[in-house]
Amino acid sequence: MTQPLATPDYRYRAFISYSHRDASWAAWLHKALETYRVPSRLVGKQTAAGSTPRRLAPIFRDRDELASATDLGNKVREALAQSANLIVICSPSSAISRWVQEEVLAYKRLGRSERIFCLIVDGEPGASERPDAQQHECFAPALRSQIDALGTLTHAPAEPIAADARAGKDGRRNAKLKLIAGMLDLSFDSLKQRELQRRNRRLSMMTAMAMSVAAITASLAIVAMHARSAAEVARADAERRQRQAEDLVDFMLGDLNDKLHQAERLDIIQDVDNKAMTYFASMPTTDVTDQVLAQRVKMLEKIGSVQQEQGHLPEAIASFDTASTLASSLATKAPHDIERQVQWARMQAFVGMAHWDEGRLDAAQDAFEKARGILLKSEPYAPQNLQLTFELEMVDNDMGHVLEARGQLDLARGPYTSALALSHKLVAAQPERADWQSELGGAHNNLGKLALLRGDLADALTEYQADYAIESMLAAQHPQDISQRETVLTVQAILGRTLALAGADDAGIRRMQQSVDTAKELVKNNPDNGDFQQDLARYCGQLARLKRLNGDLDAAKALTAQSLAVVSNLVRQNPTDAAVQRLHGEILTEQSAESLASGHVDDTRAQAQLATDALQPLLAKQPHERSIVLMNMAAQLLLAATSSNTDEARRGWLDVVATAQDQPSGQGDPRLLSMEAQALLALGDTAKVHALTKQLWNSGYRDAEWLAILRRGHWAYPVNAEFQKRMLAQSQGSQISD
Repeated sequence: MTQPLATPDYRYRAFISYSHRDASWAAWLHKALETYRVPSRLVGKQTAAGSTPRRLAPIFRDRDELASATDLGNKVREALAQSANLIVICSPSSAISRWVQEEVLAYKRLGRSERIFCLIVDGEPGASERPDAQQHECFAPALRSQIDALGTLTHAPAEPIAADARAGKDGRRNAKLKLIAGMLDLSFDSLKQRELQRRNRRLSMMTAMAMSVAAITASLAIVAMHARSAAEVARADAERRQRQAEDLVDFMLGDLNDKLHQAERLDIIQDVDNKAMTYFASMPTTDVTDQVLAQRVKMLEKIGSVQQEQGHLPEAIASFDTASTLASSLATKAPHDIERQVQWARMQAFVGMAHWDEGRLDAAQDAFEKARGILLKSEPYAPQNLQLTFELEMVDNDMGHVLEARGQLDLARGPYTSALALSHKLVAAQPERADWQSELGGAHNNLGKLALLRGDLADALTEYQADYAIESMLAAQHPQDISQRETVLTVQAILGRTLALAGADDAGIRRMQQSVDTAKELVKNNPDNGDFQQDLARYCGQLARLKRLNGDLDAAKALTAQSLAVVSNLVRQNPTDAAVQRLHGEILTEQSAESLASGHVDDTRAQAQLATDALQPLLAKQPHERSIVLMNMAAQLLLAATSSNTDEARRGWLDVVATAQDQPSGQGDPRLLSMEAQALLALGDTAKVHALTKQLWNSGYRDAEWLAILRRGHWAYPVNAEFQKRMLAQSQGSQISD
């Protein structure tokens, strides 16, 4: 008798690793694998992977499984150790995902490199080796390289086992079968032949079923409509027949759609959905039961969500609009029924998100405003309903983001303030919810940004400190959550920069140094993580500025050199990445300022010009993105200050003034005002400089660079005692200066 092969017992058949941008692919694969039934003639066959099972479940999809996890790192490692296989969904997004990189590395360190399988959904394998196509690479670095005995990536190339789901390659169906064959150590050809026989039988049955259901539905609809026009005594029978039709449509959109999805028959799915929409269009929306209308809303929501996922946005909006109209009629009948009001608001929010995906911000804002109005009108009837509160908080966030995207930063304050209050309410009701705590921190950060843009440094510091307190608490509760550590270092750096703007340079430098130290540690433990490398480069550069302005030029140059080494490598790897180009421009600007401080005029101009060259294309696309605007103004000031051509220098200063005055909102931003004042001072417009200086003094602005400019011009700029009192009170209450 043949002995079964000795294989370890695993909790999961496979672990799916993916980038959030590929979530739809992960959802499809997870469902495809868990619902797959191995052909009966292959069940029990002994292979190197063990006895072939009837089903592949359970499959671990980390973002779903860890929704309520308290320790992300430990849970992931535990799940990886308990997974017989690792499946990586490969695309340009996953190739730069730190989570995908870490999960692959962790699995390889378990000694299971041969049990890693790739599913290519976008991009190109090996593109990283071609300088003109590096951004299309679909394999994460950990997939492309082997590891040594210490678990460290080497330069020895690895050859990932991959199935290619792209059109023109394996396609979804064959790619899925290749993955399954690899997982079970079966021959792909034998599995495909068995699957083909079974699939042909199943498709024949389901195609006949779909056509039959469509025919029956149409017949029942006709019967229902005729019955409705008959005598009153036939009303009950008409309603019964109509409910039968609605139930069949529900089946078409539910179970049948799911089964057809598994069989890759998107053509039949679309036909079924179209017939359902035709049916809904033919049926009256009056003189029917509320139950029927509620059922239609849910079904139309299903249709719209599928259409949106497929990228058919006009069709999705039409479905959501129809669902919203029906939900509105239900909500109007029962104004105190909170579930109906929330459903109506949610349909409006779906409309808004679909418009957002289209890039139609006006339409998105209109839909979000309608959703918000519905929820606010219902709130007095259910003030303690947390679901309503959460829906309202999310809509307020959506509204704030739309206003930001439109450049209406001042108007975003209203919805952001409301989101903060609602987040407080949610956290007070369920303080154990880490996601609600994080929402609260984000709301504080949004308000801190708006406070800075209107020139209220004290309020900005208060809001940033509140966010930092929440994020650092969450990091302490979840010490293995690397993402949370990155959030903390980012908020820490924001707080440090803002402290320095208010003149608290020592506290600002300490905060910024802590961010740099954390970023170094993250890069050391995750050397291939691009996000961590950007953090390190950015905050080294910003710390360098503070060091330079406080007299430590040598330390500043060392930090900038380290930052440039990192960012130059990132530029080579991702030459078209806008975030990397912006960071490159920022670091070059600081290097230029250091050259000026050293008296090297030619170097100053060359470096400032390189910074401008990196920033100008970004500014053309996003003329009001504040970080790009500020960096470009700083580079222009350096070019003007070192120009030997008087007319050229004057044009540069005028451009800086025009840029500051052309901003549609956030014109109280002291960083913007100080650079405008610097340009006006060079132009000799002292009257305007006096006005701006007064505004900056009132805000408590004491950035070291601004103070140095005023000292050189012998301008009086005493300490704002009232602002210092506010700072002192806040530091005592929240330890801002620590």
